[in-house]
Amino acid sequence: MAKAFFRLQKFVRRTQFLLFFLTAAYLMAGSLLLLQRTRLVIQQGARGTSTNQALPVPDGMAGVGIVEPRTLQNPHPGPRLLVGMETLQEPALDQRHSPRWLVSRNSELRQLRRRWFHRFISDQEPMQTAGFKAMKHTAEHKGTYMGCFSDDSRERTLKGAVFYDLRKMTVSHCQEACAERAYTYAGLAYGAECYCGNKLPAPASKPEECNSECKGEKGSACGGVNRLSVYRVEELRAGARRRRNVIYRGCFRAPENLTDTFPASLIQPNLTVEMCSEFCSKKEFPLAVIRGRECYCGYPTGRFSLHDGADGLLCSGMHNASRAAEGQHCLVYQTPVQDTRCTDRKFLTTKSKVFVALSSFPGAGNTWARHLIEHATGYYTGSYYFDGALYNKGFKGEKDHWRSRRTICVKTHESGKTEIEMFDSAILLIRNPYKSLMAEFNRKYAGHLGYATDRNWKSKEWPDFVNSYASWWASHVLDWLKYGKRLLVVHYEDLKQSLIPKLKEMVAFLNVTVTEDRLLCVENNREGNFKRSGAKQKDFEPFTQEMKDLINRYILTVDEALRGRNFTGLPREYVPR
Repeated sequence: MAKAFFRLQKFVRRTQFLLFFLTAAYLMAGSLLLLQRTRLVIQQGARGTSTNQALPVPDGMAGVGIVEPRTLQNPHPGPRLLVGMETLQEPALDQRHSPRWLVSRNSELRQLRRRWFHRFISDQEPMQTAGFKAMKHTAEHKGTYMGCFSDDSRERTLKGAVFYDLRKMTVSHCQEACAERAYTYAGLAYGAECYCGNKLPAPASKPEECNSECKGEKGSACGGVNRLSVYRVEELRAGARRRRNVIYRGCFRAPENLTDTFPASLIQPNLTVEMCSEFCSKKEFPLAVIRGRECYCGYPTGRFSLHDGADGLLCSGMHNASRAAEGQHCLVYQTPVQDTRCTDRKFLTTKSKVFVALSSFPGAGNTWARHLIEHATGYYTGSYYFDGALYNKGFKGEKDHWRSRRTICVKTHESGKTEIEMFDSAILLIRNPYKSLMAEFNRKYAGHLGYATDRNWKSKEWPDFVNSYASWWASHVLDWLKYGKRLLVVHYEDLKQSLIPKLKEMVAFLNVTVTEDRLLCVENNREGNFKRSGAKQKDFEPFTQEMKDLINRYILTVDEALRGRNFTGLPREYVPR
């Protein structure tokens, strides 16, 4: 017996058998772990997002969640980076039969990340009717719930202002936003979209059809698919600010036939600006036009574009409506109502044959240009990156894969031969480097809407930032001039000064036909929701003479390159300081 045991011990000690034994033990332990995780994932899958919510990823493309190079310390464009992931192809998923993504650990992590990503940003799936009973329609500061109403993207039920918050939308947030702009009703759809208006919609729908939960408030109804949860906004939080501001647009020559030009009118003795503005706001028009005792409401149109203002002296009593000239001129005011003729947007119904980039250096106004393009064309713009702040505010193309070709153009800050030649054509947006550098530094330290503090400007970060980013500003333009196949160069300053002519060029370059009225609507909403707020320092000069010398050399280099390609040189204000 002892001899047999000795032989067995000697055999076990042999290297090959020991390796085999350890390998078998490792595989058995791994199998048990996979079985346990499979059970957990299947349970979570029953509660999580469905497979049809996945991003449209073209064949061979596995990357989602690409980081903007401007968020990195090294500003120079380099290989695209994935958030904590390797660029590996994923097998086709079929979660109904087997969790094939569990084959490898990397695939598992990618799927878990994607599952989290869609829970975070995707449109809320309609909840089951059984769970609808738990929804609340009344709570503190929510006003009166009026009911569930049908809504159509082509013909909005509430035709006033539109707001988005695809992460934190609540009933109170929507109500207050509408009340501040003088609206009576607030309607919520898809759990994240807010619509305002002064007219209660037509017949109500079934209550259970408003079955989307508010993104930022569990248990509250925020509409559904083509359904609005409508609230009356008379009950506001204590101290809520009602922004019923009226903006004076100027004195203009009155059109020949006022009643044909403007769809609504009122004749009132002792007419005041407040009376006319209130009347037009109730009628949901953005313009209030006053001529003597007459009040007219409407939009900027080709017949009344507000482009050629008259001398204010021609409108007697410029801010006193009762003394306004009753002849050839009229006073024009902007009401709190938003011009919604150009706010409808959608994805392309068929894939675009031409892959167009909207390229710029960070801080050059790319987000503003996207706002203009989306409202002018009616189509979403895409992005090479993902910016949750932009997506949450209505840039729905942010979540679409950048190569899906479902968007009218794709934002990018990339440069380099490979990144540029992926696109068939591009709109190259250029801005004064002094302004661009300051805008990007503000974004880096205070987000899209804030300003960096004095401490930030006086820190060592600012000189380092200028030294690295100034060269990127130049190399970005030079690379696109060198490798771009078909370019439209647009200077930010020209777009700001001559918006409609430049926007017409951009829209024509994108091969889209738009009406004059739609362009006038874009002009009426030109600022969008991404204008920086807060105190801006006047005559603030953060650039040292050494910085100016560096930037000026790059300006001259870029100007020479543009002229060498038969483009217009840089605007005069770029001229070295």
